[in-house]
Amino acid sequence: MNRNPVSLDMTPGGGRGRVRVLACLFVLLASVPTGMLGQENEDCFLCHSDITLQGERGGRTISLYVKETRFAASVHGDLECVSCHMDIAGEEMPHDTPLEPVECGLCHDAEQEEHVESLHGRALARGDPLAPGCDECHGSHYVIRAADPASPVYPLNIPLTCGRCHRAGAPVQRQRDIHQANIIDNYTESIHGEGLLRAGLIVSANCSSCHTAHFILPHTDNRSSIARGNIAATCARCHVQIEAVHQTVIRGELWEREAHVLPACVDCHPPHTIRRVFYSQGVADSECLECHTRPDIVATDDDRSLSVDAEELQGSDHAETTCSQCHSGVNASRRRPCSTLTEKVDCSSCHAEMGRDYSGSIHGVLLSQNDPNAPSCKECHGTHGVLGKAKPQSPTFPTNVPALCARCHREGEKAAVRYVGSQHDVVQHYVESIHGKGLMKSGLTVTAMCTSCHTAHSVLPKIDTTSSVYRSNIARTCGNCHHGIQEQFQASIHFAKALESDEDPPVCVDCHSAHTIRRADEAGFMLAIMSQCGRCHEEIARTYFETYHGKVSQLGYTKTAKCYDCHGAHDILPVSDPRSHLSRDNVVKTCQKCHPGANRRFAGYLTHATHHDPDKYPFLYYTFWGMAGLLMVTFVVSGIHTVLWLPRALKLRRERKKIMYAVEGRAATAPEEQLEQSEKEAGKAEADRGDGPEEGNDG
Repeated sequence: MNRNPVSLDMTPGGGRGRVRVLACLFVLLASVPTGMLGQENEDCFLCHSDITLQGERGGRTISLYVKETRFAASVHGDLECVSCHMDIAGEEMPHDTPLEPVECGLCHDAEQEEHVESLHGRALARGDPLAPGCDECHGSHYVIRAADPASPVYPLNIPLTCGRCHRAGAPVQRQRDIHQANIIDNYTESIHGEGLLRAGLIVSANCSSCHTAHFILPHTDNRSSIARGNIAATCARCHVQIEAVHQTVIRGELWEREAHVLPACVDCHPPHTIRRVFYSQGVADSECLECHTRPDIVATDDDRSLSVDAEELQGSDHAETTCSQCHSGVNASRRRPCSTLTEKVDCSSCHAEMGRDYSGSIHGVLLSQNDPNAPSCKECHGTHGVLGKAKPQSPTFPTNVPALCARCHREGEKAAVRYVGSQHDVVQHYVESIHGKGLMKSGLTVTAMCTSCHTAHSVLPKIDTTSSVYRSNIARTCGNCHHGIQEQFQASIHFAKALESDEDPPVCVDCHSAHTIRRADEAGFMLAIMSQCGRCHEEIARTYFETYHGKVSQLGYTKTAKCYDCHGAHDILPVSDPRSHLSRDNVVKTCQKCHPGANRRFAGYLTHATHHDPDKYPFLYYTFWGMAGLLMVTFVVSGIHTVLWLPRALKLRRERKKIMYAVEGRAATAPEEQLEQSEKEAGKAEADRGDGPEEGNDG
């Protein structure tokens, strides 16, 4: 049933549409004798084959175009238009508007009776704008059979058809009182949805299988197919052996409280979220625990203990899960039901997503190869005492994860022994890192732990491109916690180069390492980071260490400018980028972080200037080598002069020695000659003195 009458707009598509309509009328009137009635489909298509033809319904402009070939291929292709639009039968063309709603029930009386009594029909009768009519599900002019895969009511398409109104966020879900939430999402993930939508099993239950196609009623209505008293019969349409596959006692209770009176299936199988379950032929826990609470019970093949601590089981997250739901191979018809168990517990039966992740991980691959070192689910989560990761007693609680992983990855343990990479003592290094101290000493459970970087179930080697620690994925992995830093890094030149070329630019672990991460404000880290930059920027680092900043830093002072003080830490950009710390607009502000009085002239200081680069620093290059050349010429000329002067110097030295020897010889003979001379002079003097007095006395 269509809800609103349609009125014809005689000006479809503007002026061009008006001309077409008038042309249709002219041809019709010219070719049909006066008084002849327009009963043939061809007459209708003279106008309705115009793609621009429009009309109004409920105050909205709609298209009145009908594609003739599609209509002819529909289930109504053999009918005349007036068979449905009976109000224009006998009318002259063009017909009056608006048309009366089509009454589908004139032909489909049984379906119409059910629809009128249903939720949809009653909502339609009271004028609810969200109520669906026949055309909402089946279409209007292009109705095709339900067996046609293109039909909106073909089994594979029914969830999509119903989902138009009942999907999460749709007007019906938001504005009407619907007791179930996320209906379509839950159905898609259910065993029925997987069978229908993933496996293509059109016999799998869809929406109309449970709710019926036309007689949809609320579960509170006793006539409803999903009323509590009718649910078992509804399910039994497909599950015909429902009594045969259930045991008398499930979860310690009688399944059929009255003989052949089935209980409500939804008590155990929630509607829309029905999953594969394993207690359909199961055994009550109490029956299992009669034997398995004994401490001496062991396996016959390897004598391993099969004892189960009932209190531990009751306190676990699986307390509400029956034994047979995990140990699904039990046979209730046997005296000892578990004697038929041949397969190990498959946790992925319930934890499908984790199972898929694990099976593709290095742990799962090793397990599939029967490697004795491969950890299974129970290695980390336990067996019967499984606890959620939010409980402090759980081995997967954040503060317990390092110790859990250390069982295999501590140096000397089975995983560390077979490891051939460069990372060693990873557990000890992690404990001493900033992350380890935050988690183990400060108890910050939001701190990164092993699973934060390597994931819990998708652990892969770092050479795997899908690994969370693959080089190109590391920034995203670290960004799970350091999101702001990730955004800065992804806007930097380092990240851009990784996308644009085959170069291997630095990522988080190159500067911070993987397991020995330190605080970025530690003196050791601040000094070591320059060497980290120098591994790629070797020439620039060498010129930096020739500057004042570099020389002082090498002496161990952390307050001088380092690479990151000028270029930034994670937001490094080319100097030509206006956002760069060293762009013309920002360089003065950057210098002022250490030099408050810095100005534009101060910022012109060449921080990496070197006399080895004639292209970048020609003045410094030629000045240096000019002075060096002058110095060399001076030394060469002086050297030649020295060499030429050497023979003369040696000759002068020999002559000087001769003179000295002569002087020394004269000095040695001089005292004897002087003595003789003195004696002669003394004798003469005495003689003179002797003659003199005598002459005087005589006188």
